[in-house]
Amino acid sequence: MFNSWSNMAKLDTTRVLMLVENCSYPRDVRVRREAETLVSAGFAVSVVSQALDGQPRRETIKGVRVYRYKAPPEIAGQLGYIVEYGYSILVTLLLVINIALTAGIDVIHAANPPDLFVFIALLFKPFGVKFVYDQHDLAPEMYGSRYSTKPNRFVETALRLCEGWSYRFADHVVVANASYRENAMLRGRVPAARVSIVRNGPDAAQLDHRVEALEGLFEPGTITIAYLGLMGVQDGVDYLIRALSRLLHDLRRTDFRCLLIGSGEQQKQLEQLVRACDLQPYVRFAGFIPDPDFISYLLAADICVDPDPFSKYNNCSTMIKVMDYMAAGKPIVAFDLLETRRSAGDAALYVEPNDELKFAEALAHLMDHPEQRVAMGALGRSRVEGELSWSSSAEHLLRAYAALTPAHRVQQHSSVEADQRNA
Repeated sequence: MFNSWSNMAKLDTTRVLMLVENCSYPRDVRVRREAETLVSAGFAVSVVSQALDGQPRRETIKGVRVYRYKAPPEIAGQLGYIVEYGYSILVTLLLVINIALTAGIDVIHAANPPDLFVFIALLFKPFGVKFVYDQHDLAPEMYGSRYSTKPNRFVETALRLCEGWSYRFADHVVVANASYRENAMLRGRVPAARVSIVRNGPDAAQLDHRVEALEGLFEPGTITIAYLGLMGVQDGVDYLIRALSRLLHDLRRTDFRCLLIGSGEQQKQLEQLVRACDLQPYVRFAGFIPDPDFISYLLAADICVDPDPFSKYNNCSTMIKVMDYMAAGKPIVAFDLLETRRSAGDAALYVEPNDELKFAEALAHLMDHPEQRVAMGALGRSRVEGELSWSSSAEHLLRAYAALTPAHRVQQHSSVEADQRNA
């Protein structure tokens, strides 16, 4: 029975099980693109994730078999994370065992956070199952960013241990950028040959679709500023709102409107901050809009913003919204963070981290220079059509899997890209 869990040499198709906890499939764009890329290359791919309201517990989406479980109860504070992760790991383990016994597993591909999936992988490694650690976030730095005023030393130590074990026992590590790769090699002591950068690039097929900008979002004669993304403690939307307040009250600009696309735990507090700053006529909360529907909103914008403030976590993380802004051909105003600059290049106007007045001044500058906005947008679009596109990232993912699963004949990426265009 155990031998059925992994027997790649006797199978034509390698069976990959992807685990994701902090987002439902297919809402997690990175996991969705990875899964669809592997399916197009001939892998049999399953995903275990939480279920959103109304989502079925079992379904197949574009060849990916999806197993979902009921989301854990919501509890505020750090206790909530203990309950959430404990429940999620236990339920995920039960589903993994069921999948192993009924369909078999050759590779467990685990996306963090949390870094607890290593314990599930360790149960299966003695039977030949490979472990791919897909590091979406640096969990210790993310925790420090969220709880900088009240850190728990026990939690910090546990996070570093789990990250270290994930590095140590992974057969291959997949990371989103160069900073994460450096962390894996220095802090995790992972050999360079076992770490692959798979960036969060926009899908080339999505870029080819003809999407029209929404009309009538705001009254004529105003500049539309757009934010896309989560609204959590570390995401800096409060910095953006205070910068807009400086734009209105200090710089005396009234010819703008801001559209906030997304949702998150801080949304109610952010709505209160908008009222406190007298910004109600200037700021609209659009709520969560799924990919690719949000593209029409970005196309209607004149300027896009990335207000992530400086922290150890944000400085070394790639913000996928920056890629989406560039895909839409829009100029960006952002705080000057290492990986943001590596991603956007000259498509963004950078300001001193966490300085809300300078952020407002940069917005005002781009509002007054439409020709610069067009040029910056074109530069960004060029970058994501080339080296930063998902087709380029998919090549790196498939090369990593070719080395990890030599018995599997990976199809050429040109066929993968064609399949994605036809999807």
